[in-house]
Formats: sequence, structure tokens, C-alpha cells
Amino acid sequence: MKKIEAIIRPSKLEDLHGELQEAGFAGITVTEVRGYGRQKGHKEIYRGSEYNLEFVPKIKIELICSDESVEKAIEIIIEKSKTGKIGDGKIFIIPVEEAIRIRTEESGESAV
Repeated sequence: MKKIEAIIRPSKLEDLHGELQEAGFAGITVTEVRGYGRQKGHKEIYRGSEYNLEFVPKIKIELICSDESVEKAIEIIIEKSKTGKIGDGKIFIIPVEEAIRIRTEESGESAV
């Protein structure tokens, strides 16, 4: 099993979520996060004054899937999140040793 963490633009969440559901990815966790990469923040104008925002608002998506489903999930995330501009985000793939459903005590992929 793998854990996929993707940092994406907030405006891309709705399309990505719908596509992941259609593809059969049952559960995801969504977190509002703030940070920066190469983008190094951005400038905004509020009431005529320019402000530097060091930490850019982003969305972090987390999902656990079988090793066989990883490529499909990555393909969907890239397709639905890519604008081709700086700040599109990142995808991280992390091995998952075990998963346990608390309610039934199932373990392994059946717990996911």
C-alpha cells in the first residue's frame, strides 16, 4: 500500500475530488494548508496597498491505495491539478506498512 500526499491549488479541489471518486478511490483526507516552494509567496493588493504574502494557501490531499492503483491516482491528480504555471504543487508517495480499521479491526488493504 502507498500513501499519496498532494499539495494543490484550492481552486482545483472540486474537480480532483469528483474524478477520484469516479475512479473508485473511496476515502480521502483534505486539509487546508499554507506554505511556499519556488513560488516564495505572492503579492496581493488590498484597498490600494500592496502586501507580500509569504505563505500561500494550498490544499493537501491524502489518500491510501494499493500499489496497483498508485499510477492511476497520480495520473488523475496531475490531469486535474496542472495549470502549467508555478505553484501547481507537489505529489509525494510514501510506503504504508499497515492499515487497521478501528471499528472492525480489519487490517491490510481491506481496512482501506
